[in-house]
Amino acid sequence: MPRHIVCLTFDHDHVSGLIARGMTSPTAISRGEYDIVVIPRLIALLERYGIKATFFTPGHTIDSTPGAVTPYVEAGHELAHHGWTHRLPVNLSRDEEEEEIVRGNESIKRISGRTARGYRSPAWDLSPHSIDLLLKHGIQYDSSLMGNDYECYYARQGDVAELMKPLVRGHETALVEMPISWSLDDYPAFEYMRLPNGSVQQGLMNATAVLENFVDDFTYMTRVCDYGILTYTFHPHVIGRGHRMMMLERLIQRLIEGGAVFMTMEAAMQDWLARRRGIAKAAE
Repeated sequence: MPRHIVCLTFDHDHVSGLIARGMTSPTAISRGEYDIVVIPRLIALLERYGIKATFFTPGHTIDSTPGAVTPYVEAGHELAHHGWTHRLPVNLSRDEEEEEIVRGNESIKRISGRTARGYRSPAWDLSPHSIDLLLKHGIQYDSSLMGNDYECYYARQGDVAELMKPLVRGHETALVEMPISWSLDDYPAFEYMRLPNGSVQQGLMNATAVLENFVDDFTYMTRVCDYGILTYTFHPHVIGRGHRMMMLERLIQRLIEGGAVFMTMEAAMQDWLARRRGIAKAAE
């Protein structure tokens, strides 16, 4: 029987991503703080449709504004790891990256009672050390890579990528990769940003056009595979504007009409692993 799983995920960056970019003016900080207004609306929307989502939340957000995090933890949504400062792992030393993982997990455990099972890298840019460190600290799945669209896979460690030489692929690890895509992320579609280096991220796309893209990716999944997992990424301070919240609700309605099964990332990972075990057992 076909089974098409959808994971709604929210990167609850608050002000951490702005601070990591050196954007610390009162106006910049206020943009991040808009999520405090949005979180109750998101929780109410998800509750209205009986959906459990996954919130990837930096430790900086948890420690800076626990009052915005506790409501979705208490509502039974998954709290997953998103670093502590929202700095890119690829720009950190191994020790600095490990400190981010440890400190972020400490924040998560303080507010939820357990450490994270899942991780998403800030800006989706893992370092050569990331996978090893995530496994060392008990992370079971990652959601930062883009090597598939509807199928999980095991993340590799030890790739050798050098200019003028063929790519040498490393070995598979025990870390389940739950792939994502910039094309299913609200941030590049909607967020207008003047960056400190003078460049401008245009954003501000028409929400209805983005909705059609998002729906079509799910529809295509139902056409090309009997089993699949599709992950959407949202940011509370981005998706929370009125016309975008209406777009998000229309997306949920369209996915329900298409037969989507909504799960947290952790639950979807467990579903995928159980299916693999079933296939392996049937082949014996």
